[in-house]
Amino acid sequence: MTLAEPVRAPLEDARVNYMQWGPAIAGALIATAVALVLDSFGASVGLAVTSTAPTWRDSSAVLQLLSGLYLVLVAIAAFGAGGYVAGRMRRPVPGNPDEVDFRDGTLGLIAWAIAVILTAVTTLAAAQSFSRLGAPSSATQSVAGENLIAYDLDRLFRAERRPQNTNIGYARSEAGRILLTSAGHTGVTADDRNYLVTLTAAETGLARPDAERRVDTIITQARDDIRKARRAAVILAFMAGAAALLGAAVAWLASCAGGRHRDGTAPSMSWGWLGPHIAR
Repeated sequence: MTLAEPVRAPLEDARVNYMQWGPAIAGALIATAVALVLDSFGASVGLAVTSTAPTWRDSSAVLQLLSGLYLVLVAIAAFGAGGYVAGRMRRPVPGNPDEVDFRDGTLGLIAWAIAVILTAVTTLAAAQSFSRLGAPSSATQSVAGENLIAYDLDRLFRAERRPQNTNIGYARSEAGRILLTSAGHTGVTADDRNYLVTLTAAETGLARPDAERRVDTIITQARDDIRKARRAAVILAFMAGAAALLGAAVAWLASCAGGRHRDGTAPSMSWGWLGPHIAR
């Protein structure tokens, strides 16, 4: 009784490189470029994720929802283009059609992951540049989150007459930190409110009753502005996550479609007066 020798795979099959980084990187670059171009168009009509305006995103929930839907459309277009290019550029490898589709789809997912990282890096860089453009020139005037209530702070310390060479930077910073607590569960405490009234009266020259009315108005307005910004951030963050997940599915399907077109296994379509006709 003799043992059968094990069947060895052909050398050319053993050397097949199923992971091809070139098409994945090319698809990711195309997806990132398409996303940046579409985002620039969105910014021109107010559907942007970042802005230099202090009152950004204080609009209605309808515009916030439209901004989120635009993110979804950008993800479909960008990741669809990148996934298709990645699948179309990949070199053919041996295997049954299901295996080929899986490899093409996986390559599309890799292109999607690279594009997401590149888009996140560019968006973070743009957000930081916008923050530097909108930040006050003096370090003592800078308050975390002040951009949300910058106009409220302007109204709080508005005065008809103010001595020349008066620096209210530190007072503005203190007031900003106090107003940011207005959106918390406990709100502005009584001690903080009294101190804010005293600070406002000292910097603006208002009588204490007038300063109290102004402080109460500004606290209410700042709380509303912070809550609007928080609501907008939640909506956009949710839509951005949904767009990213949808983009993964689109990249997979588009890469599989590109692979079928590469291999010539996709059904050809011709257009007529009654719509598309699939050639069998």
